[in-house]
Amino acid sequence: MSDLDVVNLFIIAGGTLAIPILAFVASFLLWPSALIKVYYWYWRRTLGLQVRYADCGGYRFCYSYRGKPGMRPSILMLHGFSAHKDTWLTVVKYLPKHLHLVCVDMPGHEGTTRTNTEDYSIQGQVRRIHQFVETIRLNRKPFHLVGTSMGGNVAGVYAACYPSEICSMTLICPDGQSLYVRDLEHSNYTLNIPLIPTTPEEMEDMFRLCSHVRFKIPQQILQGLVDVREPHNTFYQEVFMEIVGEKSRYALQDHLHLITAPLQVIWGKQDQVVDVSGATVIAEVLPGSRVDLLENCGHSVVMERPSRTAKLILEFIVLQQDARGGTKKSS
Repeated sequence: MSDLDVVNLFIIAGGTLAIPILAFVASFLLWPSALIKVYYWYWRRTLGLQVRYADCGGYRFCYSYRGKPGMRPSILMLHGFSAHKDTWLTVVKYLPKHLHLVCVDMPGHEGTTRTNTEDYSIQGQVRRIHQFVETIRLNRKPFHLVGTSMGGNVAGVYAACYPSEICSMTLICPDGQSLYVRDLEHSNYTLNIPLIPTTPEEMEDMFRLCSHVRFKIPQQILQGLVDVREPHNTFYQEVFMEIVGEKSRYALQDHLHLITAPLQVIWGKQDQVVDVSGATVIAEVLPGSRVDLLENCGHSVVMERPSRTAKLILEFIVLQQDARGGTKKSS
C-alpha cells in the first residue's frame, strides 16, 4: 500500500468518524430537545424496557414495561407532575431484570391521551389509572404500587379505593400542602409557577428547588428541556391548578385511614416542595408504616438517590412477601 493510499484511508476513516461526531455536536447545539429524546430512547433500550400503548374506549395510555409477572409481585410506577414514564429510568437501572415493571404516562402526560380537567384532579387520575390497570390486566393478582410526588398522591388514593388490588405500596414524597399551594392561597397571580419553567434560567431554578444535590447541567440541555416542555405548559397549568385545588389538595390525607396495604414512605429530609413533616402525618394515621428519611436529599428522590430508592423498594417488597408467606405457613 502506497503512502498515498494510507493518506486516503485516514481521510476516509476520519470523514466517516466526523459525520456522527458533527451530527452529535450539531444536535447538541442546534436541536438539544431532539438529543434529549434520543437519550431517553437509548436508556430504555439499554435497560430492556419496551414502550407499548393500551387503548380503552377511545382513551390511549402510553407505558413502558420490562419482564413478565412472576414469583414477585408486579410493580406499577406513577410519576410526578409534568414528568413522564422515563422519570423512573434511574431507579429501574438498579432493579433486578426479572421483576415485572410497568411505568405509565399519567393522564394527559407525554403519550397518554389529553382530555379535560375532570381527568386531572387526583380522583380523576385514580379513575384513569384504574382503567389502565384493568386494560392491561395488571390486577389479575395484587401488585406493588409506587408513586412519587403527584403520583404518590394518586397512588395513596388508589390503594384506598381499590384495596384488593394492592399487596404493598411505596409513597415517595407524596404531594400535599406544598410551599406553592400556600403562596397561591394568598395571591391571585398564578401564571408564574416555579414548577413550570419557561426559560433556561427558570429551569435551573426548578432543579435547585426540587433537588438538594446540585447538578451541573449545560445551558444547551436546559434550553432543550424548556423546548420539550414549552408546548405543554398550558396543560401543566391546568393540572397544577387542579391538584392544588380544594378537591384534590387533601385527597391523600382524607383517604389515608382507608389504606390497608403495607405502606412504605420514602422522603428526602431537605425537600423544599413538600415538607418532610408529611411523613410523620402519614405514620401517625398508619402507625405500621415503614418510614425511610434520606439525608442530603430533596424532593427529586428518584433522581438524587436512585440506587438507594431501588434498594429500599426491593427490600420492602421482599419483606412483605416473606411475611405473607410466613402467615400462610403458620395458619
